[in-house]
Amino acid sequence: MNKILISLLFFLIVSISPSFGSDKAKGFFVSFGVGPRFPISNFATSTDLGYGFNLEFSYTDNEFIPFFLFAKVGYEQYPGSQGYYESTDYSSFSTTNVPLNAGIRYYFSPLLESAFLLIPLAEVSASFSYLKELHEFKLTSGKSSYYDEKYNFGFSAGLGVSMFLMEILASYNYFENNQFISADLKLRLPLLVIF
Repeated sequence: MNKILISLLFFLIVSISPSFGSDKAKGFFVSFGVGPRFPISNFATSTDLGYGFNLEFSYTDNEFIPFFLFAKVGYEQYPGSQGYYESTDYSSFSTTNVPLNAGIRYYFSPLLESAFLLIPLAEVSASFSYLKELHEFKLTSGKSSYYDEKYNFGFSAGLGVSMFLMEILASYNYFENNQFISADLKLRLPLLVIF
């Protein structure tokens, strides 16, 4: 069933797209991801489990396959941990992260092809992050509340599995003082496929 659906999708795209030389095939894809964020190391001392979502654009052609180039932007939110409130003067603490990633993804040979497509993948990317922290203190502390803004560079490395239109990806994300593991469920759609 999946092979028939994939064949129909490619036939439709090929029939409505302009004609190019037969020696070149290109593909542009968009994906939407959502999932939990698990703070680790120093970041875990002040924050609890967060959530995030992202929008990604990727590209490949027949000279690069099975490599895909991608760029993505995300939004992540982390609440403060209850233990952090109890051991400090904080009444509220939260972190908002907007990461930008550019990297490369590699698709390995399929593990399954009979019932449905199951393809392992690995990716690495360079990251830039805009981080905004809300610092609110207890009234008895005598401290004023404020926002702190930071810009960080880092990297991300992930492993996952693709089922053609859907992917599951777990990634380690490193920024100085803000390390976390993300788990995303992604829906990937072709924007344009040219043969």
